[in-house]
Amino acid sequence: MLVGYGRVSTRDQNLETQHAALVKAGCEKVFIETAPGAQRDRKELQAAISYMRNGDVLVVWKLDRLARSLKQLLETVEHLNDNGIGFRSITESIDTTTPAGTFVLQVFGALAEFERELIRERTIAGLDHARAQGRFGGRPRSLTDNKILSAKALLEDGRLTVAEVAAEVGVSESTLYRHIKGGRSSLHS
Repeated sequence: MLVGYGRVSTRDQNLETQHAALVKAGCEKVFIETAPGAQRDRKELQAAISYMRNGDVLVVWKLDRLARSLKQLLETVEHLNDNGIGFRSITESIDTTTPAGTFVLQVFGALAEFERELIRERTIAGLDHARAQGRFGGRPRSLTDNKILSAKALLEDGRLTVAEVAAEVGVSESTLYRHIKGGRSSLHS
């Protein structure tokens, strides 16, 4: 059985084109919804997948109606495949029930993996270059050495509470304790 799935991102968009294409493609049942592509929890898509049985085929008008990214598309198609469900995209002429359609998706997967590796390599190279220049990434320390010394002096003085000392140096109590292990009691030893 062919089961259609249509989606628009906003209420202003028209579902009629998708619905007509899915019916023309032979879909006996069509699930339609309005949801952003980035939204993972799409009720009608889940309903369509739950409705389908082994040997059925999920049909979409275009690939971007099913998934926002190539990674999301491949994960969804893999989930369908694991449940014995085929996948077909009308516009791109991809059909995983055929060897050619499966091959096209495998090529997409290989390209996505290649892209992830290139991004990873460029990120590592950029971080190495920054370190060589004396720059280090990450969040700047919230407590400088001078602020730690000030906090210790205020704690030793004893007139302010830990909360007041933390506020004075501009950090939370937990941050103060992280830098001054044991708090006030560690300073009197």
